[in-house]
Amino acid sequence: MNEHKETEIIIIGSGPCGLFAVFQFGLIKLRCRVIDVLPEAGGQCSTIYPKKPIYDIPGYPKILAGKLIKNLEKQIKPFQPIMSLGEKVLTINKKRNKKIEIKTNKNNKYIAKSVVIAGGLGCFDPRKPKIKNIEKYENDKIDYFVTEPEKYKNKKIIISGGGDSALDWAIFFAEKNYCKNLTLIHRSEKFRGHLDSVGKILKLNKQNKINIILNSEVTGITNNSLTINGKKKLNYDFWIPLFGLAPKLGPIANWGLTLEKNKIKVRNSDYRTSQHGIYAIGDINTYKGKLNLILCGFHEAALVAQSAYKYIKPDKKLILKYTTVSGVNKF
Repeated sequence: MNEHKETEIIIIGSGPCGLFAVFQFGLIKLRCRVIDVLPEAGGQCSTIYPKKPIYDIPGYPKILAGKLIKNLEKQIKPFQPIMSLGEKVLTINKKRNKKIEIKTNKNNKYIAKSVVIAGGLGCFDPRKPKIKNIEKYENDKIDYFVTEPEKYKNKKIIISGGGDSALDWAIFFAEKNYCKNLTLIHRSEKFRGHLDSVGKILKLNKQNKINIILNSEVTGITNNSLTINGKKKLNYDFWIPLFGLAPKLGPIANWGLTLEKNKIKVRNSDYRTSQHGIYAIGDINTYKGKLNLILCGFHEAALVAQSAYKYIKPDKKLILKYTTVSGVNKF
């Protein structure tokens, strides 16, 4: 078991609510570690719909989901959060000294004084194609996330999917002439992604920078080729099926918290769970009057920071300071 430096706060989930919580804790000088099972920060906003517009963020008549995440990352940078990405929290245990111990699937142990669960809709697993023996090729030939674009350079790449993630990566590789051969396969004749992305991908196809195969899907796989619609075979080096992520409660169900309809029940005065020192914000929590909106999660993050401070430092008085007066002072 690998032990790591203790932080005052651990935030589970790096979506918009989790990132904004880092900012709120930073304002009151509490250092955060952020843990997320996904390989990049942003949750669904980065992984599923980075180019979808959001219209109800205060001060932004319209902002793309991916851009919102970039802005939040810039906003929290002064507070130097420790980002533990690509790591799944398995257990949460309260110790006798009131501290909380978290263990992950990477055999890491983290200690904090308070924990905030900002897990969105829970854990996310990639939606995998229903192909026989697909597991045999997952470590070497199949990637459900793009984490290291360099590995695909000068390779024969096949991407499956018709949503934002599939289109974004196909555009990225095509515009940079990254691959030796690039093919996009979609089971329909219409893409589900942002219209701007659809326009770009069709233009790149006309420029012979990407092959597009519509009304088709991969039905078989070997080490060297993919079978399309049970007939045609395509040679490949890597296959990237991007069919989105399937949310599930996962290990959260075993953390000893009160649940209601697969969500964590909290009190709406400060979003504390059934256990002292453990809070839940965003889509993962439920309470009377709950609205599943990002802006509501931002509000919850602000109140959680105030409550957690009082829990961690019961003998210290927290004075609310406006950022217009105090500014943002980095650690």
